Amino acid sequence: MNTLIEFARTHLELFLRIVAVAQFSLVIANLFIARILGWKPEIDRMSLLVREVFIIHSWFITITLAIWTVLTWRFAHEMAHAPTELSRWLCWAMAGFWGIRCAAQWLHYSPSHWRGIPSRTFFHWLFFLGYGTWTAVYALAATA
Repeated sequence: MNTLIEFARTHLELFLRIVAVAQFSLVIANLFIARILGWKPEIDRMSLLVREVFIIHSWFITITLAIWTVLTWRFAHEMAHAPTELSRWLCWAMAGFWGIRCAAQWLHYSPSHWRGIPSRTFFHWLFFLGYGTWTAVYALAATA
């Protein structure tokens, strides 16, 4: 286990950049998620207020992820090799966010959305493992 942590610390800047690229892919996917998942009929049935809140929250989550992507990419070297109190705090915040999101993958979503549907099961596990990995990378950077 120590060897794995040492390996991760040695390559932490690379892992942070990989997380930034993965987050960027999520930013792009979020721009098309309603179309990809065929949500338009459900969104159209929402009351005007709920629909507007849903759309604004979706946009602000996407903007937040874009900001984190840029910060992670731009400051990966400092986060990995010369962390400051600010970068540690930011990494802990992002680790906490992704850790909660990782837990929500199991605790919030009903298994009926993915169980027995191979493509959805694949994405369920992909997101769970991805968010868990992002949590670990940011937590490792926070303790660098």
